Amino acid sequence: MTKIGFIGLGIMGLPMAKNLVKAGYDIIAYDMLEAPLQNVAQSGAKAASSVVEVAKSADIIITMLPNSPHVQTVVLGENGVLCNAKPGTIIVDMSSISPIVSREIALECGKKNVDFLDAPVSGGEPKAIEGTLAIMVGGKESVFQNVEEILLKMGSSAVYVGEAGSGNVTKLANQIIVALNIAAMSEAMVLATKCGVDPEKVYNAIRGGLAGSTVLDAKMPMVLDGNFKPGFRMELHIKDLQNALDAAHSVQSPIPLTAEVMEMMQGLKAQGKQTNDHSGIVEYYEKLADVAVRRK
Repeated sequence: MTKIGFIGLGIMGLPMAKNLVKAGYDIIAYDMLEAPLQNVAQSGAKAASSVVEVAKSADIIITMLPNSPHVQTVVLGENGVLCNAKPGTIIVDMSSISPIVSREIALECGKKNVDFLDAPVSGGEPKAIEGTLAIMVGGKESVFQNVEEILLKMGSSAVYVGEAGSGNVTKLANQIIVALNIAAMSEAMVLATKCGVDPEKVYNAIRGGLAGSTVLDAKMPMVLDGNFKPGFRMELHIKDLQNALDAAHSVQSPIPLTAEVMEMMQGLKAQGKQTNDHSGIVEYYEKLADVAVRRK
């Protein structure tokens, strides 16, 4: 049986790894923290003592890490995956990182006869738990076809979008659209509330029309409840938007609305709200208008 390594058991990685165990795969997992490692072990995975152990044991290695430097260290570092993996190993990085870094890692992997896919996800913790993430994949299409079945145990869709780095370009496009949707929702609902109209009734009136969206349905109920418990932390969205800005600047593609929402999030971070859900963008507008968008 193919042995799958899983490195990174955070808010997303832990349920993703557990879904693979549930699907019957032979999983060896590692995380720097003991609690999630024991959690996944209790579900049936083998707990590894190091990245090296995972790299030497697995045929396919999935990484789910916070940002580019973490992936570079885990994959390319002195005690990392690449220098310990067997030729023919497939590395699937499901982190959301810079597409520039994804391409660099893919190049280094190619020199060691190791295949690399960048396969970031969208859907946040709820869909990670459900196994219904949207997965966007860059790299060699033949390698994608080899792991597609595995990916579909963590997501409801896994779409090949092009060469290495393309998955993360697609994820950045996704994150721009999500951020701007939340900001637009926030701006509109603060206006409605300030004008004395019940925001919940506004939401119910517009959700079936052109303004309706998955983002609106996922985030508006949270705002109405004043519930900013993170499904996706604002600080992670800040990271994604920074990667989007860096990528955009590298190809001279202006993204002014993204830059504006980034500054809103930075303002909220300065207030200590970076660990709140990204739906908390509404609090930026609420403070300006001195009003709260809540259920009546």
